[in-house]
Amino acid sequence: MAKQISHRFFKECTSVHNAKLLHQQTLVRGTNKETAIDIISMYLSCDSPIYALTVLEHLNPSPSLVYWWNVLIKRDVHLGLFNDSLKLYSRMTALGWTADHYTYPFVLKACGEIPSLRRGSIVHAVVWSNGFESNVFVCNSLVAMYARCGALEDGRRMFDEMCQRGVTDKVSWNSIVAAYMQSGDLNEALMLFTRMTRSVKLLPDVVSLVNILPAFGSAGALEHGRQVHGLAVRSGLFDDVFVGNAILDMYAKCEKMDRANKVFELMEVKDVVTWNAMVTAYSQSGSFKEALLLFEKMKEKRIEMDVVTWSAVIAGYAQRGHGCEALDVFRQMQISGSVPNVVTLVSLLSGCATAGALLQGKETHCYSIKLILKREGVHHGEDKMVSNALIDMYAKCQDVSNARSIFDSVALTQRNVVTWTAMIGGYAQHGDANDSMKLFSEMMQGSNIPNAFTISCVLMACSRLSALRSGKEIHAYVLRNRYESSMLYVANCLIDMYSKCGDVDAARKVFDNMKQKNDVSWTSLMTGYGMHGRGEDALEFFDGMLKAGFVPDELTFVVVLYACSHSGMVDQAINYFNNMTKDFGVVPQVEHYACMVDVLGRAGRLNEAVELINRMPMEPSQIIWVALLSACRTHTNVELGEFASKKLSEMDSENDGSYTLLSNIYADAGCWNDVARTRSLMKKSGIRKRPGYSCVQGKKGNATFFVGDRSHPQSEQIYKVLADLILRIKELGYVPKTSYALHDVADEEKTNLLSEHSEKLALAYGILTTYPGAPIRIIKNLRICVDCHSAITFISKIVDHEIIVRDPSRFHHFKKGSCSCKGYW
Repeated sequence: MAKQISHRFFKECTSVHNAKLLHQQTLVRGTNKETAIDIISMYLSCDSPIYALTVLEHLNPSPSLVYWWNVLIKRDVHLGLFNDSLKLYSRMTALGWTADHYTYPFVLKACGEIPSLRRGSIVHAVVWSNGFESNVFVCNSLVAMYARCGALEDGRRMFDEMCQRGVTDKVSWNSIVAAYMQSGDLNEALMLFTRMTRSVKLLPDVVSLVNILPAFGSAGALEHGRQVHGLAVRSGLFDDVFVGNAILDMYAKCEKMDRANKVFELMEVKDVVTWNAMVTAYSQSGSFKEALLLFEKMKEKRIEMDVVTWSAVIAGYAQRGHGCEALDVFRQMQISGSVPNVVTLVSLLSGCATAGALLQGKETHCYSIKLILKREGVHHGEDKMVSNALIDMYAKCQDVSNARSIFDSVALTQRNVVTWTAMIGGYAQHGDANDSMKLFSEMMQGSNIPNAFTISCVLMACSRLSALRSGKEIHAYVLRNRYESSMLYVANCLIDMYSKCGDVDAARKVFDNMKQKNDVSWTSLMTGYGMHGRGEDALEFFDGMLKAGFVPDELTFVVVLYACSHSGMVDQAINYFNNMTKDFGVVPQVEHYACMVDVLGRAGRLNEAVELINRMPMEPSQIIWVALLSACRTHTNVELGEFASKKLSEMDSENDGSYTLLSNIYADAGCWNDVARTRSLMKKSGIRKRPGYSCVQGKKGNATFFVGDRSHPQSEQIYKVLADLILRIKELGYVPKTSYALHDVADEEKTNLLSEHSEKLALAYGILTTYPGAPIRIIKNLRICVDCHSAITFISKIVDHEIIVRDPSRFHHFKKGSCSCKGYW
């Protein structure tokens, strides 16, 4: 009776204090094996494993008592205390206890989770020496341990030995399939699953299907996925929510959202993972409207949303450039109490980047510092993901200095290709393109290999700088390193680079050598031809694009009309504009109207341009009035120029270019009081005219010149060459167009001012430093002036160079006294 009462007290004891008292009483009265077991169980119930271990250590080793060592080891494994569990195992064996077939699976799991291949291999040897080589539970644990330690070959060898001894079961096959899935070898995983079901004729269970369905989804193996779906239905496994979720996810990854939705509707039991899978799938497939509807339905049904749900919706908004909406969802997430993870923050920063929301990006940066960047125990990969996203956000929000600060804070050894690409792209798009090139050079000296995005960013920098030589070097690098998987993307960037660097024929060669082309390939080359005034070639390629089966969209027609505009092809432009809706279903947008205003304006048909503006079905935007104002400048129409300028003022346009155009119109007409008034208005409004500059390639890199620039070390020689050129072309008939000096001073002084324009200085430097016969390439930040255009046309008669000038509008190829623009510029 006393023994029964004592046993009941041990069982009902819930506090460590009382447990110690009971333990003391038993020590006084003496303990036996059964009492010791009760004490161990009592201490474990009170969550005091250290006292339980103390009692266990004083017992004589016995196979029946190994159970309690297993309980302690299992407890540490479940709590994630893997090193502690291995210490327990070592203590157990040191005291002379012999592990059983229940012990080894827990010990091997700990080795795999740490991971420690060395300790796992030692345990494997002990397993063999103790005669457990044919125990299926232990062997399955060995396969899983090797897989987790990244020793897949050892795991496969273990599995093959099990097959030879005939000790495999369904768990064995599931383990090896999961191992290959984790390693990314989908083909081997599929092969083993097929062998399991067909050769070995094992009926798969829930784990088998959940293991293999992601492989079908990732490989796009829809037919195999459908067969497994059928198997799940026939075997009754489809009703399991985990299987249903895996099937749904498989169809989504195979881009069969209609079938994924049917699975979703048929599932009687849905958990938050089910809803998340559908929301994420819709968001990633571009069906964001459906994703939002499901998101709202989850709210209605009061389904508790986790971080995956919130992140999917935030990412969906971010991918579409709706940064503010992404931030609103993020705030709702915070109110709900759900804690964001790295994916959430990276998606949010992406939304800020696409929307240009710098303030919100900075807020997210602060939050990231608190949540990720300064928190102990954060995985290094997560830290890097956030840093890369911050660099990208600041760069795309045009805060390149902050982007560079974060880039510099990442240790050189910790930068990956994404880190470099984000910063190189930031400089290429919104900063100094020269810095982009320098950074790319630094990257090439390290261990990181550029990917297709890196190449595209540095090609963009080459385009901005018109750095043809560097662009060719990168092209050679691409050919040597064979970017086969992304060659289409890279080739399109090369077409753009060659076009913008003034060598559209090289762009054509890239196009002709492409094994695969898309609509971007055709459009890029057409744009290049349009920039170089080769409208006929652009329209010929447009016809070729149609014959190749590509359907033109809004952008294609912008390119076509642009090409017509810069080649004086007015009738062709009118024909395309009038028929684009009827023939191709493309409704003219404001960009198309702007192109047509430009086409008519360049041709001097200003009244028709105004009539077209009046017929527009939408309100004219700034680009419309700027196009008209530019035409008024070309044809010196003061009245209409004032009208267009007034419209721009009503729109609160602070573009210095529009004021400059109006000032030029007044200057052409000799209205110097109006010129002074316009300049005064600019000053009062705080609008400063951008200083014009020209950049030219020389033997030792690029040189940049401003108007009247005398800072160059060879300045004296440059001005001497220029004076000689002006003297010689005057003999050929060149007459300085003094109205473009824009100063109400004597003609002689105006002539001197004209001779100091930046493009003339750049040309003189180019002639001074470039090998005879080599092209001279000049980039201007403002449109070339009429006098410089005339002067360079004459100069091209007396020098043995092709002179290529790129301004913001187009290219001018001067050669033997003529220009490729044919007066349409």
